Formats: sequence, C-alpha cells, structure tokens
Amino acid sequence: MLNVLIYAVLGFILVMLTVITYQFNTLHKHSEDNSADYKKQLGLSLGFVYSSIVLIILMLVAFSWLLVKGTPWEGHLMEWLNIIVRLMHITFGIAWIGASFYFVFLENALNRTDDVRDELAGNLWAVHGGGFYYLEKYKIAPKTIPKNLHWFKYEAYFTWISGFSLLFVVYYFNAKAMLIDTNVLNMSSAAAIAIGVGSFAVAWLLYDLLCKSPLIKKPILFTVIGFLLAAGFAFFYSHVFSARAAYIHFGAMLGSLMVGNVFFVIIPSQKAMVKAAQLGEPLDPSLGKKSLARSLHNNYFTLPVLFVMISNHFPSTFGNDYSWAVLAAITLGTAGVKHYLNLKEKGRYNVYVLPVSILILLATSFITAPQKNTNACPTIVSFAQVNTIITARCITCHSSKPTDDVYTAPPNGVVYDTPQDIVKMKDKIMQRVVITKTMPQNNKTNITPQERDLIRCWIEQGANIK
Repeated sequence: MLNVLIYAVLGFILVMLTVITYQFNTLHKHSEDNSADYKKQLGLSLGFVYSSIVLIILMLVAFSWLLVKGTPWEGHLMEWLNIIVRLMHITFGIAWIGASFYFVFLENALNRTDDVRDELAGNLWAVHGGGFYYLEKYKIAPKTIPKNLHWFKYEAYFTWISGFSLLFVVYYFNAKAMLIDTNVLNMSSAAAIAIGVGSFAVAWLLYDLLCKSPLIKKPILFTVIGFLLAAGFAFFYSHVFSARAAYIHFGAMLGSLMVGNVFFVIIPSQKAMVKAAQLGEPLDPSLGKKSLARSLHNNYFTLPVLFVMISNHFPSTFGNDYSWAVLAAITLGTAGVKHYLNLKEKGRYNVYVLPVSILILLATSFITAPQKNTNACPTIVSFAQVNTIITARCITCHSSKPTDDVYTAPPNGVVYDTPQDIVKMKDKIMQRVVITKTMPQNNKTNITPQERDLIRCWIEQGANIK
C-alpha cells in the first residue's frame, strides 16, 4: 500500500509541474512586459520547474529500481530504461548536432559583400521544403531585440542529461559487468564511477584553460595541443576501464566539453549581448567572437562523438591491443573530414585535407586487420568440443532464456540454443571471440586462450556439426 501511495504522490506532483510549465508559457505569450528583469525571472522560474520535473522522474526511476532490485524484474527494468533513455539521447542529439551543422554552414556560406547593409555581417537566400528563406546576421545585434527570440540551448542540455543518464543505466548501474575489466584494472564500482565522472570535470578545466590561453590565437598549435590532450584521455580511459567503456567515456568527455561550451560560454555571452542591446549600452564584440569560436569547436567534436556512439558495434576498433591509438586516429580523421566540409562551405578548397583524413581512416582499418594465424591446429576439432565451450562460456547470455544477472534477453537477439544457431553465427564468433577477444563481455565467464584456439580451429576446419 505504501508503494502505491508513493507512486501516486510522485505522479501527482509530476502532472502538476507539467501543467505549470504550460501556464508559464501562456503567461509569457500574452504578457506585454518585455523587460530584461521579467524575462530573467520567467527564465529562472521555468528552469526551477523543469529541474523539478527531472528530479521527480529520477525519483520515480530510483524508487522503481529499489523495488525490483534482486528480482527477475531488475533486468527487465534496466532494459527498458536503456531503450527509453537511448531513444531520448539520439533524438536530442540529432537536434543539437543538426543545429550545429546548420549554423556553422550558415556562418560559412553568408554573402558578406553584395548589397549588405552596414549593420549586417552577411545574408543568405535559401530554399527548402517548397519555400524560400532569407536570413540576415547582424555584426553585433539589432537596434531593437524582438520579443520572440529563439534560444538554441535546450537541445544541448537535454542531449547531455540523457547521455549522462544512459551512462548510468548501461555502465554505472552494472559497473562490475560493463565498466570494470579486472584484466585492465581491479577497483571498486564506486572508484570507477568517481574516476569516470571526475575525468569530465578535469577535461573541461584543461580545455577551458587552453581556450583562454594565448594559444587560442595560434590555431595550428592550439589544434595540435588539443588533439594531444584528447589522445591522452583516450590512453587514460583504455588503461582504467573496459574497452567499450573507455570509448564511451571518451565520447562522453567530448560531449561534456560541448555542453560546457554552451552553458558556460555561448549562452552567457548571448545573454550579455541581449541585455546590453535592451539597455542601450555598448556591446562587447569579443563576446560574439568567443561564442563563435566555441561553437566551431563543438562542430569539430561532432563526428568523433558520433563515431563513439556507434563504436560498441565494431570490436575491431575497441578490441584492438592499442585501442586508444585507434580511437585517437579515428578522432583525427573524422575531425579532418569535418574541416574539409567547413572549408568547402566557405568556398575554399584545400587539396590535402580530405585525402589525408581519408588516408588516416583507411590506414587505421588496415592496421586493425587481423594478423595471419601462425598456430597450426594439431587435430580435428569436433563440434562436441566447441559446444562444451559455448555452453560453459556463452549460453548464460546467448540463449532464449538467459541466466545472466544483467541480461534478461539475449544481446542483439543472438542465441546458441542449437548447433544450427552456432554455425549461423560462426563469422561473428570468429570476430568477437577469437580475433578481438571482446566476448564474453570483459571475459566474465573466464574463457581461456586454449578454448579460443579450439573455436578458431573448428571454424577454420569448416565449422562441421557432424
């Protein structure tokens, strides 16, 4: 009865907070007050309400988790949390990255010379969806700030919040299984989580100091040092966490830098410029330049972050012995591709940027290719031998009814219930179990090198089940 009451109270509060947000929006829409103080108070009030909504949702999830912890429902709840939060993260991420791509394109493609008024930095004609659009960018700000001014910030905030939540759902709630690899570093779950979260704060401090240093005026040197810092974090993560978790933390670190740029630099600068324009005070053009620089940095971070988001499906990257170097190379190559696209949008063509970036990516794929096996198979390996290994090391997860303490459904729908199931997945087994050695996850079931060799021999001998 108490559980039902708690759900009812939290649910009622959530509904009322949602209704309040609609009331605030209606009040703002019909209000004649356009002063800076009114907007500030309204913004603070809305921020408080939205924060309360997030807090109530987190309380509901935490309470549900406590209720089902240690029961068969725990894995089911975690799987649905994974689905819901992942979908939210992808949706908000698309909105944020799409806005980043669009506004950097807009900045690069502006007409800055033909029939441009003195107060403008440029303009652009565009056609989309059957309509024509005309956009103007002011050098600093218009003489009169419009009442309905759209701010591009919540896409960034909700992308980071959902991504951080997903980090907890996938890696922190199951730290022993997903985050920690005792073959890399044996530590407690609390220590691993503290290192992961703390590393984001350290990365921001280092990056922010770099941006505020004189190096910001030397783009090439700034880029080199920034890349070396990123490679250093990739190296650090790969020597602390499991391979997959290392990649995800690298992406989360870049994402944290991106949202930090929005929260600590871009939005405060825009607010200061809007306030100055409303009060008729002189505008500081350096605020716009700093915001534009940080926005451009975010633009270059996007492709490396997108790669990390899909990297867990490609074990030849995170499963390599030098996974941190692979991650650094792909980061450099994808950022180079984005640099070429940015130059192209400006109407500037560089002969070397795109070929070098593609060469880096192709070289990475070549270097990570599996080495030719030199260990001969002394005897014919029977299916019975392989089936014994798979039953002992893989069936706990990859069966129609998993017995694993994390997975309540077979990962990616892969099952090894019958000999035909195993033969059908022999190529995946070779890639994940033998070559990259990324399965079982963090070697949770303690498969031995000798067992991996037996599976390799069986597959190379034709994967016969007779």
